[in-house]
Amino acid sequence: MAEDTPSAETCPAHILVVDDDTRLRRLISKYLKDQGFMVTASASASDARQVLTSLQFDLLVLDVMMPGEDGMSLAQYLKESSGVPILMLTAMDDAKDRIRGLEHGVDDYMGKPFEPRELLLRINAILRRVPPPDDDRANELQFGECKYDLARNVLTRDGASVHLTAAEADLLRVLVQNANEPVERDELCQVGTGTNNPRTIDVQVTRLRRKIETDPRQPRYLQTVRGTGYLLRTD
Repeated sequence: MAEDTPSAETCPAHILVVDDDTRLRRLISKYLKDQGFMVTASASASDARQVLTSLQFDLLVLDVMMPGEDGMSLAQYLKESSGVPILMLTAMDDAKDRIRGLEHGVDDYMGKPFEPRELLLRINAILRRVPPPDDDRANELQFGECKYDLARNVLTRDGASVHLTAAEADLLRVLVQNANEPVERDELCQVGTGTNNPRTIDVQVTRLRRKIETDPRQPRYLQTVRGTGYLLRTD
């Protein structure tokens, strides 16, 4: 079991899951988080490009067929610009598609549907082959005047440290990991030291806005998604 999950003595690998299928994206993200990884999710290639300007990842789990820019195009761009390892997911599982993916620099290839256990084994096999990124900014996400260090769970504004309560830090961490994507209130209620009362989540968001936003009454970054929950938007 020890070789199949990240070591508790080292910083866990940070994985970006890019898939337009909301249900599958959330299932993959939850499964990998349960295995000890840090996980960020994006619903499109354009969202992924935006997140990749601020955060560096150890590996991407990338879907092929998405609206707008497809996974093959994003994979080619990333291999030319960053070299981040990529595990491609697709419903197309014939030889031509596998060859095309490998030609675009993909490290491994899985057809849908798949067993989560196999996904985990393939991810760990890739991570063992590829050295971790060496970049001090690897876990920093910027939004406006603020920077959040995902590894240290620290928020700064204009370079000055911002005090966060344990509940606020847990809430912000989840929002950062899902940057530019709505997070449901029910999911936020299950986070860390938070409560299962959605009203308390609303209060914590209000407090976070005072620490993040220039005008908390008209939030630019920590936005309400009516009928769903909240979203942290990056620049």
